[in-house]
Amino acid sequence: MTTFVYSPSPLAPRTHPLISKTLLKSTLATTHERFSHEMVNRLKTQCLVHLQNHSSVLGFLNFSSKPHISPHFSVTSSRESFQAIFSRVCAILSQVRWKESSELKQLSPQLKAQHVAEIVAVHKDTQSVIQFFYWISKRPFYKHNMNCFISILNRLVRDREFAPADHIRILMIKYCRNEEEIRRAVSFLDEISGKDFGFSLYSSNTLLIQLSKFEMVEAARNLYKQMLNSGIKPSLLTFNTLINILCKKGEVREAELILSQLFKYEFSPDVFTYTSLILGYCRNHKLDLAFGVFDRMVKEGCDPNSVTYSTLINGLCNVGRVEEALDMLEEMIEKGIEPTVYTYTLPITALCAIEREEEAIELVAGMKKRGCHPNVQTYTALISGLSRVGKLEVAIGLYHKMLKEGLIPNTVTYNALINELCVGGRFSTALKIFHWMEGHGSLANSQTYNEIIKGLCLGGDIEKAMILFEKMLKMGPFPTVVTYNTLINGYLTKGNVNNAARLLDLMKENGCQPDEWTYNELVSGFSKWGKLEYASFYFQEMVKCGLSPNLVSYTALIDGHSKDGKVDIALSLFERMEETGCSLNVESYNAVINGLSKENRFSEAEKICDKMAEQGLLPNVITYTTLIDGLCRNGRTQFAFKIFHDMEKRKCLPNLYTYSSLIYGLCQEGKASEAEMLLNEMERKGVDPDEVTFTSLIDGFIVQGRMDHAFLLLRRMVDMGCKPNYRTYSVLLKGLQKECLLLEEKVAVQHEAVYSCSPHEKDVNFEIVSNLLARMSEIGCEPTLDTYNVLISGLCRKGRLNEAKQLVKDMEERSFSPEREVYYSLLTAHCKSLEVDLALKIFNLIEAKGFQLHLSIYRALIYALCKAGRAEEAQDLFANMLDKQWNTDEIVWTVLVDGLLKEGELDLCMKLLHIMESRNFSPNRLTYEILGRELSRIGKSIETKPLADKLKVLKHGN
Repeated sequence: MTTFVYSPSPLAPRTHPLISKTLLKSTLATTHERFSHEMVNRLKTQCLVHLQNHSSVLGFLNFSSKPHISPHFSVTSSRESFQAIFSRVCAILSQVRWKESSELKQLSPQLKAQHVAEIVAVHKDTQSVIQFFYWISKRPFYKHNMNCFISILNRLVRDREFAPADHIRILMIKYCRNEEEIRRAVSFLDEISGKDFGFSLYSSNTLLIQLSKFEMVEAARNLYKQMLNSGIKPSLLTFNTLINILCKKGEVREAELILSQLFKYEFSPDVFTYTSLILGYCRNHKLDLAFGVFDRMVKEGCDPNSVTYSTLINGLCNVGRVEEALDMLEEMIEKGIEPTVYTYTLPITALCAIEREEEAIELVAGMKKRGCHPNVQTYTALISGLSRVGKLEVAIGLYHKMLKEGLIPNTVTYNALINELCVGGRFSTALKIFHWMEGHGSLANSQTYNEIIKGLCLGGDIEKAMILFEKMLKMGPFPTVVTYNTLINGYLTKGNVNNAARLLDLMKENGCQPDEWTYNELVSGFSKWGKLEYASFYFQEMVKCGLSPNLVSYTALIDGHSKDGKVDIALSLFERMEETGCSLNVESYNAVINGLSKENRFSEAEKICDKMAEQGLLPNVITYTTLIDGLCRNGRTQFAFKIFHDMEKRKCLPNLYTYSSLIYGLCQEGKASEAEMLLNEMERKGVDPDEVTFTSLIDGFIVQGRMDHAFLLLRRMVDMGCKPNYRTYSVLLKGLQKECLLLEEKVAVQHEAVYSCSPHEKDVNFEIVSNLLARMSEIGCEPTLDTYNVLISGLCRKGRLNEAKQLVKDMEERSFSPEREVYYSLLTAHCKSLEVDLALKIFNLIEAKGFQLHLSIYRALIYALCKAGRAEEAQDLFANMLDKQWNTDEIVWTVLVDGLLKEGELDLCMKLLHIMESRNFSPNRLTYEILGRELSRIGKSIETKPLADKLKVLKHGN
């Protein structure tokens, strides 16, 4: 039977003063958790047999004896292989000239840390063990782990080989790569220390340096006290290390006390001591005290070095004293102290932050002349600064230059570039950089993902953003509250309030707590889309969560109720806002004034204006425009002009919306010519009219039967670069229709019979559309691709599909190719009319042209197929859809819940869900619950459905 050996434990019940008992228990639990009780018991028995066989070499010193089983140690089929290597190496080490063994050199690549830990623990010759420990550490592709150090130190202390043990103790301390490892090492070293193997000054200082590296201040304090209690006389290195770690944490007062002890031991502070104190004062933003230390060191004859100057320059830059920082840079050069790349990067970063990028570039040129080459941080600062001021091309050029010079951008560089590209509307470039990051193994963090998700949402592509979100959930980094807030805003911007609410539930489900920003987005979004009941619900939920509604949430709710005509509720919220101590601003007052004005309650609006003035808040252009708009909509344009003139006297300049409201009011009163004079005034004052302004004016002239003048205004509109929308064209179509009816009446009177332009109403409608295009050509305003796109999309929305189709033929005859939005509109319209074959034809065209297909398109087509009795085709289409990239939950939310279930198509919904699950597209538990709730809403029982079983399994699993 093969005998197993084990590595002695690095852990023992006694806790080092520097290590918490909780951490020790945690580490023990983690170490042994991987193995079953049966396996551990078997190993214990075998190890006891082994220890009995070696009892003659055991000393009586305190050494670690608790079993520690390496997580890499296999107890399955590799057992014989492990034992064979172990036994063979032990046999070779028994030879006098083992270092010359070719067999050992052949075996060495197979040796792992667990082999070495076992060998050094049990091989009979201690000197061979020591030499082997050093020899193997120099072999390629091999590295000791913590267990190796623990194993050999246990052996050396047991054999009273204290000199080599002290050296290996120092190597063990230096090996530690993180706080957890240093805590584990300290615990073990304290455990094996005794009167014959106490810490030396060298090993204490080594440990202190490592504690400083990981900023473990409390542990460093305790070690220093322990050194003094043990009679170890501190060195200057001891004091400097302790002072440095305290100053890095801003604990300068305590560092000054340590400095006073330094003098007691008759040491003099050196440049490191003074620089640490300067660092501490800079961290606390006490620059005067930092310069006091600088002056003191110079007076004491201690010359500052580049680190000293860099520390001061950094401190100055952090408090915005950039000019002084640049002066310090010049001073150090004059004194012959060569700045490092870090020294230069500090003011370069500061200059970029205050948009002085030209000076930053000059500084880079200067550093290059001195033979100091920019590093990743330097380029990152420049890229961020240049991008922020709109010089994206230069920033991208620097990015490519950086790559050419062999510098690998870090995550900060990518984030800076991606962020500014997204803000600057260069999202496709940002996305390319993001994919390049992924393809080249650069680790994107949550900020990187958030920037890309924000860019996708700003571009209206929430579906791609949700794909990235799902990737974050599955592979990391885990979504943050910023991720969820961005996506919720993305859905609300598009009016998809259902998915915004579901995302909030998913956020809670995943343990991410919503913040004020989350609820502000929801309250504002639901208010904007007229879902005031839900907006109020989220407002109340916000309060229940202990979050205080702020100005944004109150104002959004007030504005929503005001626009919905529920002014009394808006007023009560306004009063509640005051009662809760939430400061009202101009926007809050404007929201209430807007509601009152629209309801023709101007006396109350006037009182609110007076109250606003009492609070010291001056009415702004929105306040005046709100009143003007309310008066104009209630036929009181004359009073609106009084307010208009009053605002001008108060030096409050009217804006586009002020003029548009007045033009609308005048046109409603049949004063189109006066309204046109206002348009001329707008142009003189540099206020550009928009499509709303022009449409109101065009409509005003059409009402007066002045079609020619209306078309001249259309020409003027286009010449000014203002694109007509469907409302503009529909107003002109209305005028042409009226013109046609008048012509019919004249003809009918002349012939004393009923006459119409055409026997078919549909033809009449298209004739009018054709007439519109002809009249546009007559005035030199040739129909463009945009004209056709706007008209076709608008006609489809209004259900006038025949005219839209005829218009598509007409545009193709003119060699215009429909844009993506036109195809979407036509497909949706065909689906509503259940013209499934035509819808499928357009769907195939969209795919062939490479246009992006949205889930809403699939939803419309799948439902249409279902209603047309073609459920199998719907299933095939859905299955093909899954071949593309989607967010699994969003498929269920959009296609199944908001599509099929909303229309009562339960059977097809469940079949499609089964297809998803069979293809490993399983939604999360929350989405199954959403399905269950929707089924209950439509009165369907889920107890007999597969969904019920799935929900039970998921709930049980959680």
